[in-house]
Amino acid sequence: MHLYAGKHVLFITTKNLDYLRNTQEIAKLRESAASVDVLGSSEKSYARRLLHVYGKLSTMSLKQYDTIFVGFAPQLILPLFGWRFRKKTVVIDFFISVYDTMIQDRKKWKDGSMLAKFCHWIDRSTLRKADRIISDTNAHGDYFAKEFDINRTQIETWYLCADRTIFYPRPQKKPAELQDKFVVLYFGSVLPVQGVDVIMQAMQLLANDPRIHFDFIGPIAQKVKKAEGDNITYINWLSQPELAEAISRADLCLAGHFNRENGKANRTIPGKAYIYEAMEKPMILGDSPANHERYSASQEGITFVEMGDPEALRNAILSCMEQWQKKSQEN
Repeated sequence: MHLYAGKHVLFITTKNLDYLRNTQEIAKLRESAASVDVLGSSEKSYARRLLHVYGKLSTMSLKQYDTIFVGFAPQLILPLFGWRFRKKTVVIDFFISVYDTMIQDRKKWKDGSMLAKFCHWIDRSTLRKADRIISDTNAHGDYFAKEFDINRTQIETWYLCADRTIFYPRPQKKPAELQDKFVVLYFGSVLPVQGVDVIMQAMQLLANDPRIHFDFIGPIAQKVKKAEGDNITYINWLSQPELAEAISRADLCLAGHFNRENGKANRTIPGKAYIYEAMEKPMILGDSPANHERYSASQEGITFVEMGDPEALRNAILSCMEQWQKKSQEN
């Protein structure tokens, strides 16, 4: 953190102020900076937050700041206001690449199209205006350096963390009907990178197994074929505290990512992995370079599985269940 030691920092974000990545970065900056001022907005609407930040940046004095740290979506700030940051040290959190997300991951437009080229340009232009770049994994840092022709030494990794005021270890309280079941939980926003189709196929392979119960928390898109079975419960949405309680009831959690064809899946550590870790829950991770940055098969409760393989995921779940049964018998 020597880069920020004794510096006066302006932290800019267009995301909601209580967004975990914001609070994590602000706290980290305050460990060494002389001062950290935050420019953001408490408006619920993203458009209103963006307009608020734009208005402030258009009029406020920046003379007192040595460093400008742009958090969420620097692509919406630097192309417009980069000229105001001249003679400042500019740091950006490149947590989301527009090109990688919209073209490679979600495939909104065809690669090579004008829109794809624009997405690539806006990312590259933003990166080139920064003195220091924050990524969430080393794998992402390697990708950004290569894809956008950026000096790798400019990129530093800051891993995510869970909100430990909500997600922390607690006694397991299963409902009576699940007392003798091996409860497997997954939650997510059901994005392509997550490989939900692999999870569904693995659950279908274990459908109606009387020893296992699945809790799947998240909105299921119509294009995803749902697994059907008496041992599967679907929950569309839970609040963060309710989610923590649901996780506490589980014996095993599925972290992912399980999409083998998606490049981003190999470069990203699922945010849910940090939550399971904070709650000290056993989990299954996709066998990706990014996941190996933080986790090892030698760690208790960590199981890696080949990505894109429903049968491998099924076998990993059964193996974890056997370990759980053995421990239960010993106790």
